[in-house]
Parts: sequence; C-alpha cells; structure tokens
Amino acid sequence: MNTQRIGAIFEKDLKDFMKNMMLLTMPIIPIILSIIYSRLGGDEGLPIPMLYLIVGVTFSSVTASSMMTMMAEENEKKTLRGLMLSPASFMDIIIGKSLVVGLMTLIALAISLAFVGIDPFLNVQVIIGLLLLFLFFLFLGIGIGLFTNSIAATSAYLMPVMFLFGFTPMIDFLGLGEDNIAIKIAEFFPLMQLINMHDTESWMSIGVVAIWTLAAAIFTIICFKKERTDD
Repeated sequence: MNTQRIGAIFEKDLKDFMKNMMLLTMPIIPIILSIIYSRLGGDEGLPIPMLYLIVGVTFSSVTASSMMTMMAEENEKKTLRGLMLSPASFMDIIIGKSLVVGLMTLIALAISLAFVGIDPFLNVQVIIGLLLLFLFFLFLGIGIGLFTNSIAATSAYLMPVMFLFGFTPMIDFLGLGEDNIAIKIAEFFPLMQLINMHDTESWMSIGVVAIWTLAAAIFTIICFKKERTDD
C-alpha cells in the first residue's frame, strides 16, 4: 500500500462526492427516518428491530449506494480503467475510495443514532457486528459499481440491495407466519443475524455475518479482475 496514492484517491473522491447532489442527499435519508422514528419511540425507546432498520437504511443508502454511484460514474467517464492500470494497487484504490464512503457513513449513522438512542450499540460484540456489516455493504457496492456502466443503471441494482439487505427487519411487519419460507430465509440475512445477536448474545451470528462479508469481498475481487482484464 502507498499512503500518497491512497491520499490522492481520497482527496479526488471527496471532491467528487461534495459536487454530486445525488450523493450528498443520500446521508439525509436515514437521518430523516430516525427523526420520524424517534417521535414514535416514547420514553421506552425503539425496539431493537427498528433500530437495526435505521442501521440497514444507513448502510444501504449511504455505504452501498455511494460506492456504486462513485464507481459507476468513473466507469461512465472511462476513468476507472485508467486508474486500475495505474501504479495504484488494488488495496490503494479500495482503501482510498472507501475512506470517503466510510466517513459519510459514520456521520450519517452517528447523527441517526443520536436521535433514536445509541446505548444498545455501545457494546464490543455489537461494534464488531456493525463493522462487518459496513464491510459487507461496502464490498457489495464496489462489486456492483465495477460492472455497472452508467449512474442511471445503478438504480436497478440499488433497490434490490436496499430491500433485501437494508430493509430486512420490515419482513416482521408483513404478518407472515413463523413457518413461512420467506421468514426462514430472511433469518440468515446479516441484519437479522445481528438482531438475533442482541437476543441471544451468540457469537454464531457474528460468524454468519462474517461469511456474508467474505462472500461480498470475493464478489468484489472477481468483478475487479474482470474489469481490469476486459477489453
């Protein structure tokens, strides 16, 4: 890794982020949602599934969406290939771009949790789970952004990502029975595993989220190599 190259990529992407109104509005979504939910919680606060719904919205609308858009924009402008063929290594590119997204995610998440209550997340086990969840959405966003040729095309992938992985806790509000196949499948998704972790304090849930994160990382590496070798 080269810190100067990482710094240059970070500076470039930060400027691009601040100029893009679409990217600037994404962190506002979870903040508005948390303000609305904070008025519903009362003195007892919000239940854990609703808190994780805000976390999921933050990671999907800020982390994954921002990374998808940034990568797709470079693909559209034909600048991504030049960056990949430059002396910058794979880790230089990933870390440089991720620093901007990570900064914006942290700001959005901190403000959102300040409205609804941050206490349930002040736990080592929970923090580890959130870090793995962040990496999962980050890698997912990078991978999708690598094979998306335009910013407009990212919306076709963003909505499934948000509904499948960001809004997973909402499946409990659909009134489906516990034996429903959709409920059983959703229980293995990252957000549901972290909610289960709160109930059981089991590290097994952390392991499942780690597997999801590893799969997303492999997906990113495959997409990166394909993008670098394609004509």
